[in-house]
Amino acid sequence: MANLEILVSELPKLIQSLKLSLGDSNEIMEQIILINNAQEQLRNLKKLIAQELRFENINNSAIATLPRIATIPSVGLVDPAITEKFGNPATKISLTDLQIKIDCWIEWGYFLQAIATDILSDIQLVNQLNSDVNHLSLTANFQVIAESLKINLVFEDSNILERQIQKVSNSQQELLQLQQKVNYVVNTIKNSRSLLTIILGVSAFYGKSGFALEWLDDDHELIISSEGKFQELTDILNDCDVFQEEIAALIIQGNNLSEQAEQALKKIEQESSQEPVINHKVEIVPKFSTQQIVRLALIIASSLLILGFGGWKIKEQSPQLQQFSLSLTPEGSAIVPDVGGAIVNFKSAQKLGMEAASLVQNPPHPLKVWQQAQNKWYQAINLLDSIPNNTSVYQQAKNKLAYYRVNYNAISQRVFLENKALANLGSAQKLAIEANLFLEFGLIGI
Repeated sequence: MANLEILVSELPKLIQSLKLSLGDSNEIMEQIILINNAQEQLRNLKKLIAQELRFENINNSAIATLPRIATIPSVGLVDPAITEKFGNPATKISLTDLQIKIDCWIEWGYFLQAIATDILSDIQLVNQLNSDVNHLSLTANFQVIAESLKINLVFEDSNILERQIQKVSNSQQELLQLQQKVNYVVNTIKNSRSLLTIILGVSAFYGKSGFALEWLDDDHELIISSEGKFQELTDILNDCDVFQEEIAALIIQGNNLSEQAEQALKKIEQESSQEPVINHKVEIVPKFSTQQIVRLALIIASSLLILGFGGWKIKEQSPQLQQFSLSLTPEGSAIVPDVGGAIVNFKSAQKLGMEAASLVQNPPHPLKVWQQAQNKWYQAINLLDSIPNNTSVYQQAKNKLAYYRVNYNAISQRVFLENKALANLGSAQKLAIEANLFLEFGLIGI
């Protein structure tokens, strides 16, 4: 009985070792050995329990007795998601029930060993796991980018503004990359039937934080731990939904910052170009004699006569010369100030963009607000897209178009999520109504 009590007291430690930590494939083989050792101790405990029960039956063969009971020591605070793995701590359990529990733990150990073996036999999977541990988790990555967009624009200094615009642009690119990674995680976990493929999605989610496969609950939901936090796969998917919404909001915030910074920079450039230029040159007026003045007057008069005659001749040919002159200027050959209301369209697009950005400030908002903003971005994009490439505002329109398309995609993603949430709510309400009707008719039948 002493050996039995010792092994039971070591149960919490054994159960805790029945997990497979992933992140560094070099440690997987060591974990297989630890899991195997834990299984061996559990098998020994099971044998001792069997001996104890046989001894009890022999001594009480003529009397019906309850089986001997044991108490699994407490492991301290246990996350609710993982209580099934450890059982209810400090609660008495019959030795027969403990045998059944031990069988479950041993079976879980075999499951972990099989997964570990499959991982080690897949070189691509091992390489991907090793690569993921070099990157931040999605949570940490999002926090870093969000912090980088907390910028107080310096409207008085063009050099600082340019650096801030570049910083925002870099953050925007990182957000788009993060958005792609979130989509990858969601699609991999949702659409994969292979556990190894799902593990790849989970690995991309946790990154260098690492994670461990802890348990399969009654609903066969895989429970995963990382940095002391326990989550099911559905929890990870819910986190990704939140990330998608917050990323969309940050993209819009970044675009608004860029818009404000560019307008401030343009204002600074305009103000600097309007400053008067003071010429400090001193002109030296030559002195002429009376005779020289008379001679100069005669020359000027004759020149005016010649120019007058030449001007009359030029006037006859002015349409051809004006056309020729226009073709020689850069503006005439490449850029027309305004074609088909290009400037009007550009300003209208800017106005729509500012209205859309203002609408979605300080979320959350009802679906109608997101749809209004989506529509304004759509109209703004169409206006910018209609501006010809031979107008003075074409390059500005082209730059704005890139930003506005990102905004439109972000808003469209948010509208999709809001529609999905409403559809789910509608389905839940419908099911509740059907359940009530079923209950009502059931009661009437009684």
